[in-house]
Amino acid sequence: QVQFAESGGGLVPPGGSLRLSCRASRMIFSTYIQYIMAWYRQAPGKERELVASITSRGSTNYADSVKGRFTISRDNSRKTVWLQMNSLKPEDTARYYCNTGDSSHDWGQGTQVTVSWGQGTQVTVSS
Repeated sequence: QVQFAESGGGLVPPGGSLRLSCRASRMIFSTYIQYIMAWYRQAPGKERELVASITSRGSTNYADSVKGRFTISRDNSRKTVWLQMNSLKPEDTARYYCNTGDSSHDWGQGTQVTVSWGQGTQVTVSS
């Protein structure tokens, strides 16, 4: 059974960057290169949506909301696909998953991306 292992998520401020990685296992090379690979994301209370996809030869497609900011790439020999995310916005906050373009395999655990300033830390100076 094919498995996808996503990594690279985290907490970043608006305008920041992250690079997500996804490695496929239990899929032989000759099968992997037949598939379009894709990144998806799901925000709380929303449907999972397609973010970007890439063919084995490197042709790409992006959701309108991420065009010009995200870049998908893949290395077939390593059965790995990446998602470089720049100029991140709070609305990019979601759990990100990879799968084939037809999402025909079981979903992995995904990786959480949170775009926020965070809670900060209180500094008090007193004499």
